[in-house]
Amino acid sequence: RFTGRDHVLEELHDKLAGGGLGAGPPLETRIALYGISGVGKSQIAAEYAHRFGNDYDVVWWISATNRGAAREQLAELANRLGLPVGHELGDRIRAVHEALRVGRPYRRWLLVFDSADDMEQIEDLVPDGRGHVLITTLTRDWSGSGSAQEIEVRPFNRMESVAYARRRAPRLTPLEADLLAEAVQDLPLLLAQTAAWLDANPMSPKEYIELIRRGEPSLVGIRISSDYPMAFQTSWAITLNTLRERSPAAVELLKLFAFFTPDAIPVPMLAKARRGDLPEHLADLAAEPISWNTALRRLTESTAVRLDYQLSEESDPAVETAQMHRLYHRFLRSDMTEDERDQMSATACRVLVTADPQNPSDTRYWERYAELIPHLEPAGVLDSPEPAVQELLLNCIEYLRVRGENRMGLRLCEQFLARWSTRMEPTRRTMLVLTHQHANMLRRMGRYREAEAVGSAIVDQLAAERTPADSDLLRAQDGLAGTLMALGSYEEAYTLFDTVWRTYTEVLGPEAPRTLSSRHNLGSALALLGRYEDALGTFRDVLAFRERELRARHHLTLNAGASYSRMLRLLGRYRDATSSQELNARLHRQVMGSHTPQTLRAEHDLALCLRRSGELGRADALMADLVERSRRVQGPRHPETLMVRADYATFLREHGDLGHARDLAEEIAERYRALAGADHPYTIGTLGNTGLARGAFGELTEALDIAERALGDMTRIMGPDHPWTLGCALNTAAARNRVEDEDGAVELSHDTLERAKAALGGTHPLTLSAKTALAEDLRTLRRGQEAAKLEQEAVQQLAETLGAEHPHTLSARRRRRPYWDFEPQPV
Repeated sequence: RFTGRDHVLEELHDKLAGGGLGAGPPLETRIALYGISGVGKSQIAAEYAHRFGNDYDVVWWISATNRGAAREQLAELANRLGLPVGHELGDRIRAVHEALRVGRPYRRWLLVFDSADDMEQIEDLVPDGRGHVLITTLTRDWSGSGSAQEIEVRPFNRMESVAYARRRAPRLTPLEADLLAEAVQDLPLLLAQTAAWLDANPMSPKEYIELIRRGEPSLVGIRISSDYPMAFQTSWAITLNTLRERSPAAVELLKLFAFFTPDAIPVPMLAKARRGDLPEHLADLAAEPISWNTALRRLTESTAVRLDYQLSEESDPAVETAQMHRLYHRFLRSDMTEDERDQMSATACRVLVTADPQNPSDTRYWERYAELIPHLEPAGVLDSPEPAVQELLLNCIEYLRVRGENRMGLRLCEQFLARWSTRMEPTRRTMLVLTHQHANMLRRMGRYREAEAVGSAIVDQLAAERTPADSDLLRAQDGLAGTLMALGSYEEAYTLFDTVWRTYTEVLGPEAPRTLSSRHNLGSALALLGRYEDALGTFRDVLAFRERELRARHHLTLNAGASYSRMLRLLGRYRDATSSQELNARLHRQVMGSHTPQTLRAEHDLALCLRRSGELGRADALMADLVERSRRVQGPRHPETLMVRADYATFLREHGDLGHARDLAEEIAERYRALAGADHPYTIGTLGNTGLARGAFGELTEALDIAERALGDMTRIMGPDHPWTLGCALNTAAARNRVEDEDGAVELSHDTLERAKAALGGTHPLTLSAKTALAEDLRTLRRGQEAAKLEQEAVQQLAETLGAEHPHTLSARRRRRPYWDFEPQPV
């Protein structure tokens, strides 16, 4: 039976009930219970869920100490809600968020995020919608950020302490319970521990209380630490001492538990570990199921550990994970000698190494890597000098890279580098791979200059020490070229990619994995340089090999397929591109789930194909969905979220809310300027998009000024014949025409048409748009015969290329002025 806390429960209920289910903003439906460790926050949340459970259709508990474990537990709610979704983690989380947001199948819900001390780690996991969210935390900055209201949880008052202690240990008199409460400062966790020990052991309460009051844990085998309350140390010392007398093996197992994450200790992984991975006495324990389960039961009796069960294949209950209070977890580790910590850390690392599938790019093993990652830090993987353990870390980081978990990948890289950069040579293999991944993660997070500094430094060092064909140097050059591409230095990136590819071809052969990866990267540089035909041929060759040598559903094959479809679209082959990308996006969802960055890119490409093919309804729905998914998965300021939002803004300008489109376009242009600088092609291109929005509002002078600036800057940066420059020219000619600069419009339209023919061919949609635009400008100057001839040619060619009923063809026939939207490309 729950004791006390009525005032906290009443305040909690009043705040949530006052806000109503979905009646107000998030601050009114989210409550953070904060207080010191051991004060009973989790118990209050559990009691609230129990006492007011009838107010909700569904109640779900999530242990949020570790982000990976929290994601897993949130995803499990999909099954409880009966949602028709696959096994991929991101898909299930997305389905849960959407179901809770719209209130189907349940409108009234309560989610508890327990031990959520890092707001950033769970911010994107907390759902919107009609229900309530309850958070337990050690920190108190939730209300200041607008994330939740706060309620402070304090220790028991004395009446609550006495009642609680006597319920746990009925033999205590009121005076003894009072003295015990005073000794442990009314802290609920300590009361639970001390009262449970008194209930199970014959020592007199007076003697036990005196031991705690004297505060000498060393008397019972525990070293004194100033980091913990003396009452906790002493009472825990007594508990451990008793456990050691009854089951020494259970104490050793408990110590090993302290080297895994406290929220999800992988009991089956330990039970199935290789005999050589465990100390002999623990290996003997794991080999005897009865002894193993007896030890686990002893641990639960100490109040330190809770076991979670699930049905085994034989339909028998089996331990799935164990949980330990973080205060116990930290104290156990701090109480060990350095030798003990080293031994337990080495054991935990061996267990994790054995569990490593050693194939992080294979999606079939992603669930295992998601299970391993929360344990890397507590196990000491980041501090281990063992090559096998460092290989485990590299595999986990590669999984995070392929999976798109860039924030976590960057954190692991930085933690390792902080520990080892002064102890390990920068050209050691482990350090080289970590440095390469560090630059990768920085680039993927939009921290381009930092990535360039990391990449350039290692390239310069390796170039001075190694031969041009050295594999480490080539990998470093390949990574640096990717960063240069992100910075907008496309020619420099192309040159470096070309060098890497040619060297790999000579040394490894044209179809070696690294050769193909570098060739794919070379294709990306070609695309950004506007050399679409060359890029198409490159991606076609890479795709053909990957389909032949890898399985069709491999993530590298899917990525090559998406790149190939993108080139078809940029070449104006919209029907072919849409057909190809429909299949590619579907396979991405099936293999990688709906929430990996690679899948988001594939679906973004599909949305653009649908738009260009004239399937505007589907394009609209998919783009709106992608904006929300990208925001949740990668954050609102991430480069790929900006890319999706930039394209959605241009779609809305033509087919939606014009005011929203203008505001969004201007926001995106400013964000690109802040991210990449004023001279980056994406900053210039999205600036040009704001000019189109201004023009749609009738702000003709402002629109012309922006268009002229974008054209001048794009010409300076990319050259006069790049497709992006030609697109800017198309828009600038239109802006001149609208302010009655007919001669300037005709001159620019004629130049644009000739350059487009040379760069893209006579039947490319941009070339035909330039022809249509020139026809309109000629009509303005009353050169009707020339205009009619050009218009007739353009309409006929559009009908032959895109179809008679395609929106571009119909617009040309109706004499609607063509425009060009800048679309940032993925890098």
